[in-house]
Amino acid sequence: MKEYIEKYITESISAKEKLLADSEIIAQIEKISDVITDALKNGNKVLTAGNGGSAADAQHIAAEFVSKFMYDRRALNAVALTTNSSILTSVGNDYSHEHIFARQIQAYGNKGDVFIAISTSGNSKNIVLAIEEAKKCGVKVVGLTGKLPSKMDNLCDFLIKVPSDKTPIIQESHIMIGHIICALTERAFIYN
Repeated sequence: MKEYIEKYITESISAKEKLLADSEIIAQIEKISDVITDALKNGNKVLTAGNGGSAADAQHIAAEFVSKFMYDRRALNAVALTTNSSILTSVGNDYSHEHIFARQIQAYGNKGDVFIAISTSGNSKNIVLAIEEAKKCGVKVVGLTGKLPSKMDNLCDFLIKVPSDKTPIIQESHIMIGHIICALTERAFIYN
């Protein structure tokens, strides 16, 4: 049991150390924060989506923008596309599960918005279709995936590939990256 625990923690730390050592990823996180900050300051919004644990991460990130991350400040416009059960079930029933996010992007996405698309594999069909719809609407796309080649690789305006192929390790890094983006965006509203 102890060996398993230590191995798991070591793998999690290793993925984060690789992120820390990658200056391109660090620069990408900074650029994403700037793009989101500019979008919000221009009256646009952040849309988020994912499946399973990534759906929870999408909701978590949206909540940090709307409520607060570290500091009291005005609410920032962010919507998780994973939360309206009537929309999810009606689109899933009338079209298919593959369209649950694309239909919402079509309804809510405006030029200048930012869509944070989260998929550990980078191949989730409903996320890929949502990205394609976002591109049609002029919505900038931030992708969060794992290290393996994926369909999202050439679709996103900004893509961060966590250096792991293990879903839980990837998700742990995704939420850390989401937290950093929220923190940098929040700071831009407090200190500028």
